[in-house]
Amino acid sequence: MPDRVIDLRSDTVTHPTPAMREAMYRAEVGDDVYGEDPTVNRLEAMAAERLGKEASLLLLSGTMGNLVGILAQTRHGDEAIVGEYSHIFLNEAGGAAALGGVQLFPIPTHRGTMDPRQVEASIRAENVHFPRTSLVCLENTANRDGGTVVSVGDTNAVAEVAHRHNLRLHLDGARLFNAAVALGVPASTLVERVDSVTFCLSKALGCPMGSILAGSADYIKEARRWRKMVGGSLRQSGVFAAAGIVALQEMVDRLAEDHRNARRLAEGLAQLPGLAVDPTAVETNIIMVHVADEGTDPQEFVAAMAERGVKVGSPYGPRIRIVTHYQFRAEDVDVVLRAAEQSLGLVHA
Repeated sequence: MPDRVIDLRSDTVTHPTPAMREAMYRAEVGDDVYGEDPTVNRLEAMAAERLGKEASLLLLSGTMGNLVGILAQTRHGDEAIVGEYSHIFLNEAGGAAALGGVQLFPIPTHRGTMDPRQVEASIRAENVHFPRTSLVCLENTANRDGGTVVSVGDTNAVAEVAHRHNLRLHLDGARLFNAAVALGVPASTLVERVDSVTFCLSKALGCPMGSILAGSADYIKEARRWRKMVGGSLRQSGVFAAAGIVALQEMVDRLAEDHRNARRLAEGLAQLPGLAVDPTAVETNIIMVHVADEGTDPQEFVAAMAERGVKVGSPYGPRIRIVTHYQFRAEDVDVVLRAAEQSLGLVHA
């Protein structure tokens, strides 16, 4: 086994930076349930300003952020329109339904983008037989579509439909800053017409944990109550909020480096017989690799890569997800390509 393991299963695997560890060590803390943790208060104010929203709330995870985000603006029996491959629909354990009584109505997306006409066609008419449509949920970047970016125009087009029908619009922006950097626009521009938005501190931004939910002051007041109800209120949480402050100050602009490394790695993988990769589809830090050789089992390829010190995501059928992050360096691209060649039997170790 190589001395160093390159872990590309997700951007959640990163360790806090030295600056984060130092900030966590020195964090000024208080009881956040009483609103007395100055570091949490500073992070929440900073995040709200970055997103152009009135207020924000620190939560434990992106899943909790989306759950609280939905519960704070729906009622039991409501319906929310979501993408058919969205994280909310596929990867959050049915929390909106189980804990909020909210039915999810999945519709097709194209590279993460919803067709506003299909959104409008999916809104329920007023009828005692139907649930009330009250919310539309977008995702940016789109995880299952390979980290694709939803543009400002496409976001606003869905917002126009939602607001015209008196619906609210929630954005699962787990990797929102990747989208903003890829598009070359402020994150606030991307979410200007969104009513509520989450982003993860623990993904591309490199923090050990945490997620932010932002929106109007009244909405965040209601969300704070729901956070308490689901057990997400903490005490001296400034210890990890301090890492979030460092992330917003130091880790956003450098995301372009992750995107460059992902594109270069995708271009290399696309040259290998047995793998199918479209480098032009890599817009941020996620690469979707198809094992195209019928003689190669995706699970065996993943295991062979791990034996060579490179961890990649568990297959979605024949597809494997690879995610770059700040601990993956430009010089690591060639190491991964060499491991892939060996795992496919193209060269010998």
